[in-house]
Amino acid sequence: MRNGGNKLVVVLVLLALWEGYARAADVNPLLVPAPSRVLLAFGEYIRDGSLLRHTLHTLQMVLTGMSIGILTAFCLTALATAGRWGRDLLLTLTTIMNPLPAIALLPVALLWLGIGPRSLVFVIANSVVWSLALNMHTGFETVPLTWRQAGQNLGLRGWGLIRHVYLPAALPYILTGVKIAWSFGWRTVIAAELVFGASGQAGGLGWMINVERYNLNTAGVFCGLVTIVALGLLAEALFEVLERRTIRRWGMSAG
Repeated sequence: MRNGGNKLVVVLVLLALWEGYARAADVNPLLVPAPSRVLLAFGEYIRDGSLLRHTLHTLQMVLTGMSIGILTAFCLTALATAGRWGRDLLLTLTTIMNPLPAIALLPVALLWLGIGPRSLVFVIANSVVWSLALNMHTGFETVPLTWRQAGQNLGLRGWGLIRHVYLPAALPYILTGVKIAWSFGWRTVIAAELVFGASGQAGGLGWMINVERYNLNTAGVFCGLVTIVALGLLAEALFEVLERRTIRRWGMSAG
């Protein structure tokens, strides 16, 4: 609580300095708008509903891509757990695909899937799946042998063993992987909307920033940036709550 209060004070001081400098130096608002101008622009976006529309569209793209990525990562990890061929398949694919920035695949996705949400979902899922699969696989690999044998002695096999032994035991690794995946997916969708405007017909926060840049509406650009930061902080807070109520509560983490 104290740390949160200190951070809030730091943010308020920075905003006050920014406002004071913009007014005292009479900075051109086309270059750096004062926080009060950004706040007024926020009001306009909220009144006409465009900020909510763009935010929901971007979130929909991220959550859809993440869902596909998480499902694919789980299937690959389950295959890797089942046998050596599955393990080699997972490690080979992650070795090839993990170093490749997901945004670099967007031109190919546009050729294959056309301009629109499907291309975005494809690159977001790609940005999510490899890091998550690696984390999940590492978590499965670290499950103690005695736990696995205990599950087998209780008659657990296949999906039952994964569900009742591997998944609970690997939960800290899985949550960490999902956090990393969210970060990758979030950055990828904003970059894709900014650079390629792949979801331009339907909107999105990156697309909104790009359009306001062309309109020389710098306050609108800052509104988009602040919204992205706020959503990132909200996601961090949600993950913190999730960790506190699961792995820390169950004694699986010292944090």
